[in-house]
Amino acid sequence: MCVVTGLSLLFDHSEKYNADPLHNLTQQQVTGHSTETALVRVMNDLLRAMDGGNLSILTLLDLSAAFDTIDHQILLDRLHLSFGLSGTALTWFQSYLSDRTQTVSAGSHTSKTSTLSLGVPQGSVLGPVLFILYTKPLSTLISHHSVSSQTFADDTQLRGSCPPDQLDSTIRRVQDCVDDVKRWMTCNKLKLNDDKTEVLLIHPKNKPLPPSVPSSISVGNSDIKLSSSARNLGVTFTDTLSMDKHITNICRSAYTEIRKISSIRHLLSFDATKTLVCSLILSKFDYCNALLTGIPQHLTDKLQKVQNTAARLIFRAKKHDHIQPLMQQLHWLPISSRIIHKTANICFNSFTDPHFLVYLSELLHPYTPSRQLRSSTDSRILSTPRTKTKTTGDRSFSFSAPTLWNQLPHPTRHCKSSSTFKKSLKTHLFKSAYNT
Repeated sequence: MCVVTGLSLLFDHSEKYNADPLHNLTQQQVTGHSTETALVRVMNDLLRAMDGGNLSILTLLDLSAAFDTIDHQILLDRLHLSFGLSGTALTWFQSYLSDRTQTVSAGSHTSKTSTLSLGVPQGSVLGPVLFILYTKPLSTLISHHSVSSQTFADDTQLRGSCPPDQLDSTIRRVQDCVDDVKRWMTCNKLKLNDDKTEVLLIHPKNKPLPPSVPSSISVGNSDIKLSSSARNLGVTFTDTLSMDKHITNICRSAYTEIRKISSIRHLLSFDATKTLVCSLILSKFDYCNALLTGIPQHLTDKLQKVQNTAARLIFRAKKHDHIQPLMQQLHWLPISSRIIHKTANICFNSFTDPHFLVYLSELLHPYTPSRQLRSSTDSRILSTPRTKTKTTGDRSFSFSAPTLWNQLPHPTRHCKSSSTFKKSLKTHLFKSAYNT
């Protein structure tokens, strides 16, 4: 039986969709899910809570060697009892997991071969899927505490939002949830790393916190101090949801790569330099840039400055040479347009793909006018929810995505295929950016 057939059998026997959307990859197409789509939903919910005047506790759980400690027998029992696998399909997975060995090589020396009784192969297609199936009961356990959760492979996040006067009870609820998660993991041979777990108290920047805010919360046997920032799936989150620190980290990393490429630029052709810049620098701008919608202009300008430097590096141009002709020749969109491009693609997929990510598509609603208008015949207009603040509510995906989408030209919004839409969208954004 091939891998695809085995996976399809899993999906056909999966349980009903529940409150934890990212923990239900077995219910939907595997394609399309990413760290970015997970973080878009997390950021949206936190921004909406802040816009409503609420505080949020975000707990980022850290597992030690998560893929390496999965018990094979527990996994097989779960596949059989929870997902209905039996017969040939279950035997296939049993064969896949059994008789695995490993050795360690250092120079000319190689260790003895050891049999692996635990763990699933990392870097494989099945590894993350099997881990998700193994930890499936966690979503039910977490929901019993009325705590929201978001899971991506071995990364689990817990969120609790509340008015300021209910902060104490919300913190206790999150702590009780973490304690239960830790006990469950111990019983299932997974290890929650208390010391590396991070907690953020998300709050408005210009409003004072309640005087009863604790300096730390208990996670297992450790007291975890509230952090002002933390790395979340490669993105730096701060306790005010400002992207300043994340932008600073991107710029620092990008300039490091620029210096490295610059030192060997005289040895590289134009095309080789462009390839290096696209893979090592532009990729940093595009990673999770859907989270950057609505950020202050000065932060976008910081990223744009780095992109301009990268373009000059490719052409070996001087610092004060005009940048627009270089950007046009490279056919690069500026940073603000790249953000729009990413967000608009998510909106397009929600219209055209019936299996598109539920946890994002449920944030987008077709516009229904209260009376007959000219726009009422346009089936691809999105409703924009009301918000209270530009710095939080207007940055949420549920507000910013419909706003950007509705501003696109009618022919672009009504493209039939994804490839046609991307081409039309880039043409529109390119012309808008460079007035061509």
